Amino acid sequence: MFYNHSMEPLSQLSILAQDMKFEPEGVREVDCRPVVRGKPVDIPVSEVLLPGGKRMKVLKTLLTSACERNCYYCPFRAGRDMRRATFVPDDMASVFMQMSQAGMVEGLFLSSGITGGGVRTQDKLLDTAEILRKKHGYRGYVHLKIMPGAEKDQVRRAMQLASRLSVNLEAPNSERLQRLAPKKQFTEELVEPLLWIEEIRQEHSPESSWNGRWPSTATQFVVGAVGESDLELLSTSEKLYRQARLQRTYFSAFSPVTDTPFENLPPEDPLRQHRLYQSSFLLRDYGFNLEDMPFSRDGNLPRDTDPKFAWASKHLAQAPVEINTALRSDLLRVPGIGPVTAGLIEKNRGQNKFKTLRDLEKLGIKTGRIAPFVLLNGRRPEHQPALF
Repeated sequence: MFYNHSMEPLSQLSILAQDMKFEPEGVREVDCRPVVRGKPVDIPVSEVLLPGGKRMKVLKTLLTSACERNCYYCPFRAGRDMRRATFVPDDMASVFMQMSQAGMVEGLFLSSGITGGGVRTQDKLLDTAEILRKKHGYRGYVHLKIMPGAEKDQVRRAMQLASRLSVNLEAPNSERLQRLAPKKQFTEELVEPLLWIEEIRQEHSPESSWNGRWPSTATQFVVGAVGESDLELLSTSEKLYRQARLQRTYFSAFSPVTDTPFENLPPEDPLRQHRLYQSSFLLRDYGFNLEDMPFSRDGNLPRDTDPKFAWASKHLAQAPVEINTALRSDLLRVPGIGPVTAGLIEKNRGQNKFKTLRDLEKLGIKTGRIAPFVLLNGRRPEHQPALF
């Protein structure tokens, strides 16, 4: 436990961090209760899953919870009756470094309410990151938000300081955004900065960045508040995977917040969020396209089955994939086979043909979902489980 009477800013940090659950980066919340003046203080810390499977404890917080924007779903919207707090960049950097040195956190996710415009707010976020990198010599993970209205030079400076950048699109197009966050401009304020990042990646060397690499990028959608379809959300995601090389699209199932215009709307089904993530990964990593997604007539995905299994049930049940000769792209279409499993199959099938499910299981491959959709040396596997 972290005892230090001088750490009163932790109490202020607790106020800023409490409502950051709507930012969905993280796989679970981690208990973090430092003691200030003899009393434990709750500070939400998220455990983030990084590429390669590494887990990291990340503090998700704001520089200020004051905001001049009126986004209809947001707990920090202008005019909402709530307790607010503000850090200046130097104090935020200092309190984070004390938490980092005490082993409470390993990285920082920093956003902010907008005060004095997007440019002024972005400068404060950049100042905080600059203080961490230069004054404190911090070499760890920093995820910075790009504010609506930020300038291209600010985006480039953020790329030099951050490990990851994100711009919250919130909605899949201008029409939906106007119903969700009427003071924001979809193309000029939100999409354009994501395209700037890719443009800078293409035109400039990352040598000037803090670690010699350009940061990855991500975005987030609020799901289920304004009637958008899954097709709308995934169409925008697929486009940005191609045009902006997004690393990740986050989907946040809408949950109503009291004292907001949307407080009486029903919460969105978390299963819808889950199906969107599954489909998003298929578009990003598995060679699927929008036409492969099992959309219903209203543009939404089925909830009762995952999209890859739905596709395979229609296309592979009567035309199974031969494990011993299939291209990687075809292997990735089989439920139960991801990039790692496909690599194992490719690496080992040249030595001996796979003839039974047991041959796959010896490599640590789970075959329950694979079996209905494959051939092994020209034959369907024995003891094939029921398709439905």
